[in-house]
Amino acid sequence: MPRIDSEKFYTSAINEHGLTARGVNWSSKENQELRFDAILELLPNDLSQTKLVDAGCGFGDFFLYTQKKSIPIKTYIGIDSLVDMYSIASEQTACEIIIADIAKEKIPHAKHYICSGALNVLQKFEAILFIRNCFLACENSFVFNTLHGDIESETYNYFTIREIQKIADDLGVVDIKFISGYIKDDITVGFFK
Repeated sequence: MPRIDSEKFYTSAINEHGLTARGVNWSSKENQELRFDAILELLPNDLSQTKLVDAGCGFGDFFLYTQKKSIPIKTYIGIDSLVDMYSIASEQTACEIIIADIAKEKIPHAKHYICSGALNVLQKFEAILFIRNCFLACENSFVFNTLHGDIESETYNYFTIREIQKIADDLGVVDIKFISGYIKDDITVGFFK
């Protein structure tokens, strides 16, 4: 079970802010795009022959951002657990969007998996299951961002470098890369096979 009621958390944001970065509870569009840029930095430059899955895709904003930056992706698939996100992402991206609980359900195989923000409202054990499923379903890499630090929060989930390294060790990650410093208390991580 998430730390908070995800459906209420996102529905209230959508009702208040519409189909914007704030509508998926990012503090701003600029911060959302900084996170996307960090993810793109850890992915191959050429995604034109790649199947990429966006775990916790929300409105499909990562795909829309790549289109705005003229970064072609051969196949984009979004996964989200909320029906509203499924409907909005399906309409906005015209790509395949799947409704699934990534921490519990079988998810499609793809060359690369990404996740931006979806780990932040899960319980720690759920986030670890989510990371595990995405890494096992990818052929090359799982790149994700998460809140970073030794911080206790009633709402959000934070990971330390030590915790991330332990997850990587348990999964047999061959190479791990970190990007930080772009936003306070945020880190982007690449798990590579």
